[in-house]
Amino acid sequence: MRHGHRHHRGCGPGGPRRGRFPNREEWLKALEQYQRDLEQETADVADLIRRLREEQPAPEPAEA
Repeated sequence: MRHGHRHHRGCGPGGPRRGRFPNREEWLKALEQYQRDLEQETADVADLIRRLREEQPAPEPAEA
């Protein structure tokens, strides 16, 4: 018995894709934007770490 052939599309970072697959230029543009987003996220995290370190409370004196 022969069954019908089915095509399954994988789920990528944006979920299942519908329509045509992006061409090289579109793919490159999307990846470059993603890289800029990651770089901004990294800068935000580094800034937060720096601010938290600067705001460290002074050690409390030991009570006698």
